[in-house]
Amino acid sequence: MFFNLLSVAGTVISVAVAVIAVGIVVLTLVLHFVRKKQGKTGCGCDCAGCAGCSACRSKKKERK
Repeated sequence: MFFNLLSVAGTVISVAVAVIAVGIVVLTLVLHFVRKKQGKTGCGCDCAGCAGCSACRSKKKERK
């Protein structure tokens, strides 16, 4: 009987950890898309020396 309770407790803990891990991944993805929709990039660094600068930043319009 005791081993059955330990088995159930282990299963509940494993499921809880899996749900938390999936929640963190989903939250990260949602926040990424929200920030992208707002026009913010993920790195926050200066892209002057970055090879992928054109991929993460749109070209700024110059004023005449």
